Amino acid sequence: MASLRMPMLRHVVSGAAPYLRASQRRWAQVHDVRFLATQQSDRILAKYKEKLDKKAKEEGLRDISELKEAYKDKIQELKKKEAVPIPTVTPTESPASPELSTSSSPFPPPPPAPQVPTKKDSSSTPGLKTLSSFLDLEKTRALPQKEIEAIWRLRHVNNAQSLCATIPLETYRTIEATAKKHPHFILPLPKEGQGAEIHFLQWTFPAENTVTVLFTHLAEYKLRGEYSQPHTTITHHLELAEDKELVLLQGQVMEGRGVSVDEAKWLVMCLQKFYGMGAQNAERKRLLEQFGKGDPAFKVEDLVEEAEKIV
Repeated sequence: MASLRMPMLRHVVSGAAPYLRASQRRWAQVHDVRFLATQQSDRILAKYKEKLDKKAKEEGLRDISELKEAYKDKIQELKKKEAVPIPTVTPTESPASPELSTSSSPFPPPPPAPQVPTKKDSSSTPGLKTLSSFLDLEKTRALPQKEIEAIWRLRHVNNAQSLCATIPLETYRTIEATAKKHPHFILPLPKEGQGAEIHFLQWTFPAENTVTVLFTHLAEYKLRGEYSQPHTTITHHLELAEDKELVLLQGQVMEGRGVSVDEAKWLVMCLQKFYGMGAQNAERKRLLEQFGKGDPAFKVEDLVEEAEKIV
């Protein structure tokens, strides 16, 4: 179990590999962040054009455009079903990430449509664990904050692949507000002797008291899109937020996905710095906004440089 301490997270990389604690600039290379969803869509359409034309004729329609219009409702329904993330995933080998010289000016991926929080019951969402899966909520509400924090750490101490933290409500509200504006972003992860590896993060709001963050290798996301499997899943539990002004964070790092627990802790620390303090930091705010808009002015080099300042 790896325990995180919010909001400062001062010890999040203590005991981690030396290259994760180093502050000097040595990320000589980053991985390619350029991919355009429209190009991928065109390739898929071209590949299946003949079959789609045939299907349209069988349905008595003129062309593919009329076929898409006829199946519009069904397509939207399938997209909604796929939008709900499954926190527990089966580990698979992640593809190797192509490298890109820092002299290039990559475009960020066009942001998908934000997922708006809805008033859904967490228990009705398949695969989603609520706080009651870990703690007796009635008994926990009767305890002071310090005891809740201690119990939460002990609850995860036997799981070497888990992350946990307690976040003051005020700090969490700042993070959540930024997440709703910028539900997608990328973060660099230093790899010793390999420069920086880029990871894609996605905020989702599957239930009223549950907010998750999925971390995925950018190469994996580029290859599989919304079907990609995250290497780390972070869940924020809000059941005690109003009573105790405390949000409990629980995460799981998947074995065999190319990211260690220490490295996942680094990504969570970067997440907290960009989303929790981004509003007070002009450069981090600019990077979030540029990426969210798909602004060509967004540069991975600037992201790497800003992330180097975190430690």
